[in-house]
Amino acid sequence: MRLSNRHFPDWLNAYVKYASVTEAPRRMHFWAGVGTIAGCLRRRVWIDMKRFQWTPSFYIIYVGPPGIIAKSTTIDIAADLLREVPGVKFGPNSITWQALVGAFAAASESFEYQNEWHPMSPLTLIASELGSLLNLQDKDMVNLLIEMWDGKKKYEKITKMSGNDTVEAPWINIQAGTTPHWIADNMPQAMIGGGLSSRCIFIYGDTKDRYVAFVDEQIGKEDLVVRTKLIQDLEQIAMLCGPFTIDKIARDWERARYERYWKAALSRMDDQMLEGYAARKQTHLFKTAMVLSASRSDTRIITQPDLELANTMLEDLETDMHRIFS
Repeated sequence: MRLSNRHFPDWLNAYVKYASVTEAPRRMHFWAGVGTIAGCLRRRVWIDMKRFQWTPSFYIIYVGPPGIIAKSTTIDIAADLLREVPGVKFGPNSITWQALVGAFAAASESFEYQNEWHPMSPLTLIASELGSLLNLQDKDMVNLLIEMWDGKKKYEKITKMSGNDTVEAPWINIQAGTTPHWIADNMPQAMIGGGLSSRCIFIYGDTKDRYVAFVDEQIGKEDLVVRTKLIQDLEQIAMLCGPFTIDKIARDWERARYERYWKAALSRMDDQMLEGYAARKQTHLFKTAMVLSASRSDTRIITQPDLELANTMLEDLETDMHRIFS
């Protein structure tokens, strides 16, 4: 059941078609679209697990050799649409705790749901180069990003210079690019598999999807019309508010998948990379399922097809994990 008048029955499919004029693999555009919808949803939607909540925040990192898979172009196409959506706030291009305090203060707002006002401080961070955005040697910043992804309702930091800084309902959504060499040089072995890396979605590519010498020759006459409609649909998605529910069939499917996955994972727990990711897999799954549901409908219901597609797309990325960190 659709409650708003959107132009596309499935925004993600329409976006991938719109963006796939470059040489980047289509799955990169899929995840760029996921990050874009998440940037619109912000902390206005969630899945309530009683003891904690899942919110649709993502740390999407595109990994590949320089100039091969159009990482920057992929990010820019998505960011171009997201910047047109009212209410979406963007953070600094280089993040430190001090810079984020000011950005969170500027992004702070409240939304109304069922006659109650809920605070949130949502930021989207965009960077062609992950290294220019984040210093992985800054342990305080890495710990902050871990807590943001986990959906903490409040973050407090006490410093000698600025005293007690408090952020209400912080939320960060990231899209950035990097190379395997940068990961090898900047991501310590101890960080791989757990901590921040297990909370990231890594999309790896080292070959062109196709050869496109002139992108303008791939763009049709309806391009500006499609772009406008994509933005208008994002504006509708950005109005969604409240908890998602998981229907019974989807819950039954997930119970079976969860048991199968953990039985297989426990047999391979000597794999350092798998240990942390296995603990986060279900959260990645439901964050992605929220986006897939929002892409097609305003009902805020997660169905079995949402979970199946989310699982398929995540398994597609898992096959390349070792290549990213080798």
